[in-house]
Amino acid sequence: MKTYHHLFFDLDHTIWDFDKNAEETLRELFDTYKLSVLGLKSVDLFIDVYTENNHALWAQYHKGVISKAQLRHERFRKTFRDLNVDDHLVPASFETDYVRICPTKTNLFPHAHETLAYLQSKYKLHLISNGFYESTLIKVETTGIGKYFDHINISEKIGVNKPDPEIFHHAMSLAQASVYESIMIGDSLEADIAGAQAVDMDCIFFNPRNIVHNIKVDHEIKSLDELQQIL
Repeated sequence: MKTYHHLFFDLDHTIWDFDKNAEETLRELFDTYKLSVLGLKSVDLFIDVYTENNHALWAQYHKGVISKAQLRHERFRKTFRDLNVDDHLVPASFETDYVRICPTKTNLFPHAHETLAYLQSKYKLHLISNGFYESTLIKVETTGIGKYFDHINISEKIGVNKPDPEIFHHAMSLAQASVYESIMIGDSLEADIAGAQAVDMDCIFFNPRNIVHNIKVDHEIKSLDELQQIL
C-alpha cells in the first residue's frame, strides 16, 4: 500500500450530510410558507421531488452545463412545477430563505469528528468542494470541522469544478503535495472519483447508499469510520 501524506476530502454528501440538512430546512420552510395551502399536502413528497431535482441539477453544475444562478433559480421552480403549483404562486423568497438557513445546519455523517481527528494526527487534511463559496465557509464554521483542514479549496473561488483536473492540481499545489502521496475521498463518481483518476490520484469512494456501479476504485466505504482501518 502507498504511503500517503495528504488526504483530500469532499464536503457535501461526504462529511456534511447534505440531504439530512436540506430535509430539516425544507420541513421548516414548508410550515413557514404554509405550502399546504397551495395544495401540497405531503412534505415528504415535496422533499423527495426536490431532492431528485437538486441532485440532477448539481450533476449538470459539476459538468459546467449550468451556472450557479441557473441551479438556484431552477431547483425549486421545477419542484413546484412538478407538483402542479403554478409559477406565480411560488413564494419569491423561498430559495433565498433556503440558502440562508440550510448551511447553518450541523448534521454530519456518523463518526465524522472522531475520524477526522484520528486522520489529522497522521496526515495533512484538505477539502475540495464544488459547493458555493459563502455556503461552504458557513458549513465548515458552524460544524466546527475547519480545525481539521489545512486548506479549503472551493470551486466557485478557484473557477473550475470537479472533475476538472485543474482544481486537483490547484489543491495539490497549495498543499505542496505530489499526486503519489495523495488520496481523494468523496461520494460522487462523476466529480470526486473521475476527477481524482484523471490526475492519477488514488481514491476512496464513500458510498453509504450502496450505489451500484462498475467503476474501479482503490477503496470503497459505507461509513467514515472505515477510513481508520484503511489509512
